[in-house]
Amino acid sequence: MIYFENVSKSYFDDTSPALENINFSVEPGELLSIVGHSGAGKTTLLKMILAEEFPTEGKVFFESSDIQTLNKQELLDLRRRIGMIFQDFRLLPHKTAYENIRFAMEAAGRSEEEIEADAPHVLELVGLEEKLWNFPSELSGGEKQRVAIARAIVNQPDIVIADEPTGNLDPINAYDIIEILKKVNEMGKTVILTTHNKGVIDALGKRVITIDKGKIIRDDAKGKYIL
Repeated sequence: MIYFENVSKSYFDDTSPALENINFSVEPGELLSIVGHSGAGKTTLLKMILAEEFPTEGKVFFESSDIQTLNKQELLDLRRRIGMIFQDFRLLPHKTAYENIRFAMEAAGRSEEEIEADAPHVLELVGLEEKLWNFPSELSGGEKQRVAIARAIVNQPDIVIADEPTGNLDPINAYDIIEILKKVNEMGKTVILTTHNKGVIDALGKRVITIDKGKIIRDDAKGKYIL
């Protein structure tokens, strides 16, 4: 579904490239973790999947399409097929958990009937059926991230990208979030996870790509956190 072909990315001519000669693919339904120290190139790589950045050299394919050749509408359609989860949650503070989900659905053009049916259901899926009307300030960090996951999956994306989703959480909440992401993956969604959490990676036992100084130095089918 996603394929990087000889991808390099430079921001300035006089600095080392953010990414250098990256080659890998992500299959539909896969759960892939990407690890590396801060500044290794993980964020740049994710931005390329979202078509927020483009390669200096090489190509990034989404299915059979070279992302760089897509027009504005095609890029919008691509991004709608990707659900994004951030370390800092990025919830709307003056909207309840339900209203945050509703807002994402309205932005995607979903009908009122779909919103009324799916928003409570997806919050139930992440264990927040009793927190529908709580504002973010009334939720714990783990609960905020659950709302963020619900928002990311409610419009049925093909791919869910989780960028350091446990970075602000204690170990117990981090474990719970990873269990939810595993459940999302078992529903047939492709999940791409970046993390610094060694325990999370080792517990998953799934494919791990390790990036160092813009290069892939390991790609293990059932990897562990090795840096």
